[in-house]
Amino acid sequence: MTRNAEDKDMSPARKEPDTSTYAGKFAVRLRSLREKAELTPEQFAEKMGVTIWTVYHWESAYSFPKVEQLALLSDVLGLKSVRTLFPEK
Repeated sequence: MTRNAEDKDMSPARKEPDTSTYAGKFAVRLRSLREKAELTPEQFAEKMGVTIWTVYHWESAYSFPKVEQLALLSDVLGLKSVRTLFPEK
Protein backbone atom coordinates (compact mmCIF):
# COMPACT_ATOMS: atom_id res chain seq x y z
CA MET A 1 0.00 0.00 0.00
CA THR A 2 1.42 3.36 -0.95
CA ARG A 3 0.89 6.53 0.97
CA ASN A 4 0.26 9.92 -0.48
CA ALA A 5 1.29 13.24 1.08
CA GLU A 6 -2.01 13.55 2.94
CA ASP A 7 -1.44 10.26 4.79
CA LYS A 8 1.95 11.25 6.26
CA ASP A 9 0.44 12.81 9.36
CA MET A 10 -1.32 9.99 11.17
CA SER A 11 -2.17 12.15 14.19
CA PRO A 12 -5.76 11.97 15.32
CA ALA A 13 -8.07 14.87 14.60
CA ARG A 14 -8.19 17.38 17.43
CA LYS A 15 -11.51 17.78 19.20
CA GLU A 16 -12.09 21.09 20.92
CA PRO A 17 -13.17 20.41 24.51
CA ASP A 18 -16.29 21.86 26.09
CA THR A 19 -14.85 24.65 28.22
CA SER A 20 -18.03 24.99 30.24
CA THR A 21 -16.95 21.86 32.15
CA TYR A 22 -14.00 21.41 34.49
CA ALA A 23 -12.74 18.57 32.29
CA GLY A 24 -12.76 20.88 29.29
CA LYS A 25 -10.95 23.62 31.18
CA PHE A 26 -8.31 21.13 32.31
CA ALA A 27 -7.85 19.90 28.72
CA VAL A 28 -7.38 23.44 27.40
CA ARG A 29 -4.97 24.24 30.24
CA LEU A 30 -2.91 21.10 29.59
CA ARG A 31 -2.62 21.81 25.86
CA SER A 32 -1.69 25.43 26.57
CA LEU A 33 1.05 24.37 29.00
CA ARG A 34 2.38 21.77 26.55
CA GLU A 35 2.52 24.35 23.77
CA LYS A 36 4.19 26.87 26.10
CA ALA A 37 6.83 24.21 26.86
CA GLU A 38 7.31 23.96 23.06
CA LEU A 39 6.52 20.24 22.98
CA THR A 40 4.65 18.52 20.20
CA PRO A 41 2.03 15.98 21.26
CA GLU A 42 4.44 13.26 20.10
CA GLN A 43 7.33 14.62 22.20
CA PHE A 44 5.07 15.06 25.20
CA ALA A 45 3.76 11.49 24.89
CA GLU A 46 7.30 10.11 24.68
CA LYS A 47 8.46 12.04 27.75
CA MET A 48 5.36 10.92 29.67
CA GLY A 49 5.72 7.28 28.61
CA VAL A 50 2.23 7.20 27.10
CA THR A 51 0.82 6.92 23.59
CA ILE A 52 -0.02 9.88 21.39
CA TRP A 53 -3.65 8.80 21.68
CA THR A 54 -3.49 9.23 25.45
CA VAL A 55 -2.26 12.81 25.03
CA TYR A 56 -5.07 13.54 22.57
CA HIS A 57 -7.59 12.07 25.01
CA TRP A 58 -6.25 14.30 27.78
CA GLU A 59 -6.33 17.37 25.55
CA SER A 60 -9.83 16.59 24.29
CA ALA A 61 -11.29 16.01 27.77
CA TYR A 62 -12.00 12.33 27.08
CA SER A 63 -9.84 11.30 30.02
CA PHE A 64 -7.50 12.64 32.71
CA PRO A 65 -3.94 11.71 33.59
CA LYS A 66 -3.65 9.28 36.50
CA VAL A 67 -2.85 10.80 39.87
CA GLU A 68 0.50 8.95 39.83
CA GLN A 69 1.41 10.79 36.60
CA LEU A 70 0.85 14.33 37.88
CA ALA A 71 4.34 14.84 39.34
CA LEU A 72 6.02 13.68 36.11
CA LEU A 73 3.57 15.74 34.08
CA SER A 74 4.47 18.91 35.98
CA ASP A 75 8.20 18.11 35.62
CA VAL A 76 7.91 17.53 31.87
CA LEU A 77 6.05 20.83 31.49
CA GLY A 78 8.59 22.68 33.63
CA LEU A 79 6.11 23.64 36.34
CA LYS A 80 7.15 24.50 39.89
CA SER A 81 4.05 22.91 41.40
CA VAL A 82 1.51 20.25 40.45
CA ARG A 83 -1.19 22.75 41.44
CA THR A 84 -0.24 24.85 38.41
CA LEU A 85 -1.70 22.13 36.20
CA PHE A 86 -5.22 22.71 37.39
CA PRO A 87 -7.40 25.51 36.06
CA GLU A 88 -9.08 27.92 38.43
CA LYS A 89 -12.72 27.04 39.00
